[in-house]
Amino acid sequence: MTDEGRGIPKERMAKLGEQFYSTKEKERGLGLMMSFKIVEVHGGEMKNHSEEGKGTTVCLLFSISSKQEG
Repeated sequence: MTDEGRGIPKERMAKLGEQFYSTKEKERGLGLMMSFKIVEVHGGEMKNHSEEGKGTTVCLLFSISSKQEG
C-alpha cells in the first residue's frame, strides 16, 4: 500500500510499532503495534518505507509454504 501524503520523518520511522507511540494527542498508539504483532504471529513481516514530501509505502510479506496437508 502506498500513499502520497507528507511522509514520515526518519526519527519517527524507528519508533513505528512501539507500544503507546503516537503523534496524535488523542490516540493510544496501539493500532500499528497490533498490526505488526498480527503479521508476525502469521509468520509475516511488515516493512515500511517513507520519504518526507513524497509519501509512505507499507509492504506485508508472507512466505508461502509448499507443504500440503492431507
